[in-house]
Amino acid sequence: MTEGHPLWDRPVRYIHWLILVLLPVCWFTAEFGYLEYHQWAGYAILIAVLTRMAWGIIGSPQARFSDFLRGPGAVLGYLRGTQKARTPGHNPAGGWSAIALWLLLLIQALSGTVNTDDIVFTGPFHYVFESETTEKISALHDWVFNVLLGFIALHLVAIFYHERVKGHRLLRPMVYGSAPDRVGTGPAKPAYRAIVLALILAASLWGLMELAPVPPPSDFFW
Repeated sequence: MTEGHPLWDRPVRYIHWLILVLLPVCWFTAEFGYLEYHQWAGYAILIAVLTRMAWGIIGSPQARFSDFLRGPGAVLGYLRGTQKARTPGHNPAGGWSAIALWLLLLIQALSGTVNTDDIVFTGPFHYVFESETTEKISALHDWVFNVLLGFIALHLVAIFYHERVKGHRLLRPMVYGSAPDRVGTGPAKPAYRAIVLALILAASLWGLMELAPVPPPSDFFW
């Protein structure tokens, strides 16, 4: 570690790598029918994304939306090469790409709570909506996953381009927190705050699941 403030604090890094692990788990468990594990992995992604988005408001300097979200002019200027990034964190284009990725993950996880395979798995909020609506949400769950794959591919291409072509170190700060040429602009917030935030969100999700409608009584009798 170099001297100076961390570019990416521990909550940002841990959530990033946690999602990286959980996404393949979600795919594997859905593909091979381990739907109970798929369900819990989806809940974990939901809490991780919600925690990261909340951390974008109350977290460390480079974790905050106010640090890296810029208007269309700044994004176009960066893409054209006429304007440099104003922060050592996300550049103007990368900031909005991160937002898009988090929103896709959020939609994917939330739609999964309504999904069903009509055999083994039924999401906790499946009976909140009418059957026609749940069918549309289930279709959305499948569609968003394909979009996610495209975004992940673009993310990997962008990392390779910045690392190998432009010489910007992106991976090292996400592993160690900082790099010799990239450090933060202010002190990191205590990581325990993110843990408390995640626990509150998890408890809230659990409470909502407990309040969710139960399956209607069946007309079939033995």
